[in-house]
Amino acid sequence: MVPQLYLITPANADLETFPKALMTVLSEAEFAALLVTRGTLGPDAYAKLAAKLVNIGQGAGCAVLVEDDVALVKKIGADGVHITTGAEDLADAVAALKPSMIVGAGNVASRHDAMTAGEMDIDYVAFTDPDLAQWWAETFEVPGVLIRPEAKPGAADALGSEFLALSDSIWTAPSPAEAIRAIVADLETDA
Repeated sequence: MVPQLYLITPANADLETFPKALMTVLSEAEFAALLVTRGTLGPDAYAKLAAKLVNIGQGAGCAVLVEDDVALVKKIGADGVHITTGAEDLADAVAALKPSMIVGAGNVASRHDAMTAGEMDIDYVAFTDPDLAQWWAETFEVPGVLIRPEAKPGAADALGSEFLALSDSIWTAPSPAEAIRAIVADLETDA
């Protein structure tokens, strides 16, 4: 199975220069989702960045998610939220946004946390631990996202997860477009 691609923006992306880089990468592959990370941006700067990237991402056909800000989802017309701050905030996001919007669980570091999140009406559980992601994919029906910041050709296996999230290795590459093309070719070869 070839996983769907999930793209994560770099932390503190620059509002003036990053949109062009994003458009280039989005034109190279089909992405199911785009997560706009907050990094250390303040609320206003993050809202401006996210609003701009919502238009770009949705224009390219992918769902755009904001990080840990349910109110911002509605304000800027994003498709949903990626919650990294625990089960209580995840439950609040589900209550506020479901069933019409996407709610995903991130920062999941244990089987217990994963199962707690999976019992809620969420759309995915995201993992950075490959073993945990593989266990989840083999055991549960709620889709899994394997976050592989270092993913490069030959090392981009999603380990059974429905989604493969790419980030740092794309944005730090000399050519982000070439990096994504190489990873996509590698995934298709392995399918």
